[in-house]
Amino acid sequence: MQLTTIPLKKMLAVAVMGAVLAGCKSTNPYTGEEETSKSAKYGIGGALAGAAVGAIADGGEGAWKGALVGAAAGTGYGYYADKQEARLKSELAGTGVQVNRDPRDDTLTLIMPGHVTFETSKSDIKASFYPVLGSVAKIFQEFDENLIEIIGYTDSSGSDSINYPLSQSRADSVLQYLKGQGISATRMTAVGKGPQNPIGDNKTKEGKALNRRVEINLRPVPQQP
Repeated sequence: MQLTTIPLKKMLAVAVMGAVLAGCKSTNPYTGEEETSKSAKYGIGGALAGAAVGAIADGGEGAWKGALVGAAAGTGYGYYADKQEARLKSELAGTGVQVNRDPRDDTLTLIMPGHVTFETSKSDIKASFYPVLGSVAKIFQEFDENLIEIIGYTDSSGSDSINYPLSQSRADSVLQYLKGQGISATRMTAVGKGPQNPIGDNKTKEGKALNRRVEINLRPVPQQP
């Protein structure tokens, strides 16, 4: 039987890929279980794609190089978002603020319910919510490679002439507070969308309460071509 010798370069590629995946293991703050981060999954895909391109371009010898390049590219912003998501969930646990993530583009969204953020029909932030927003600002300072999109929403009660200005004022209040905590205004935008994009049934009291909210979207800064 003939033994096949694995080239050193390919062995190194496998070793480095293993290190990348091991480094992307994290512990879920809610379950306590160890899990592979989303960035590691992206890294696997990037490595496979890179290996394929490298093999085609270099008759097989370029596969290991392509795998390394692809893995590194795949773990870029995804890895950054992993760390930011974990920090936000840990810091905001028990505050009523939800932290969601869109797997399509790694956008992180903070959903801040209106009843814990503002008084009814008011745009002044509740004094009890300042510590929560302070925690948010601290993390935004730590993770400063996002664009911050602040969106105010209302339920469908009342007229648009009331709801849209109210939602805008609430978004502006959050922006001004974050600005006062040292977050650069160049990173932030604020917009009021009134009763648009409901997440609850406006025919019920509970659904209306869900729709009265402020969302903060954290997006990657667009890369220059």
